[in-house]
Amino acid sequence: MSLRGDGGPRYRNLRNDDAPYERIVVDRLTPVIGAEISGVDLAGPLPEETMEEIRRALAENLVVFFRDQRMSPAQHLAFGRRFGELHVHPAAPHVAGMPELMVIRADASSTRANGEGWHTDVSCDEEPPMGSILHIRECPPHGGDTLFASMYAAWESLSDRMKSYLAGMRAVHDGEHVYRGLYSNLGVADKPSYPRAEHPVVRVHPVTGRKALYVNAGFTTRLLGVPRDESDAVLAYLFRHAENPLFQCRFRWRADSVAFWDNRCAQHRAMWDYWPHVRQGHRVTVKGERPVG
Repeated sequence: MSLRGDGGPRYRNLRNDDAPYERIVVDRLTPVIGAEISGVDLAGPLPEETMEEIRRALAENLVVFFRDQRMSPAQHLAFGRRFGELHVHPAAPHVAGMPELMVIRADASSTRANGEGWHTDVSCDEEPPMGSILHIRECPPHGGDTLFASMYAAWESLSDRMKSYLAGMRAVHDGEHVYRGLYSNLGVADKPSYPRAEHPVVRVHPVTGRKALYVNAGFTTRLLGVPRDESDAVLAYLFRHAENPLFQCRFRWRADSVAFWDNRCAQHRAMWDYWPHVRQGHRVTVKGERPVG
């Protein structure tokens, strides 16, 4: 990738969402993606006016972060349900008796850590999750950051010719190669089959109306309507393009931090650079809708 650009910035971020908040404090991490919210206790009963501001902050920033949130598993689930019905992961382990509460853990004996590659959560579902709420309870002394990338920015910074090429195109998202045997070391038995779906390559966000690139290296296996070699080449370009640091923010975890990201317009990647230390917590995922182009 060339470091020289003579035509101005690759991505010009034009935001028109500077109206003040009345019940929460919102501090943006970057102009493109990410904001930290303070002045709210997610474990307590939140009035609907505060919830509306959290929803707005999520829509405007794609991922929002909270510090010093001492939530019980039940409180975590209750907060998630304020955004809709909860999703049950098709493969990952969960807390006993709480199928909607996914276990996130890596330590010295782990063979892998959750989310090491760029992806959107469970995009192989016919109706992929709307959002994910991760509560990290224990952190390594250093490392373990999570990166997030705006797929609005990824789409908007493509050339007009590439946008025309991708318009109306659909892609296969497949969970089989991702989930088959993935959790066998934790005693989780494989299912007979895993989700597979076809989605538009560019989806329209149901809340903001903005277009977002909707392919990811984790689940997207091919573009439909073109030869396999062409699909492979275009997807390889799009995967690399989506990782552009211009589109990203990076979150440094502390114990009892919470991240809430919108899977419809953001990708993320977790860094496993803290071995042999422990990083553990729980994730609640909110059901979404069938993507529309």
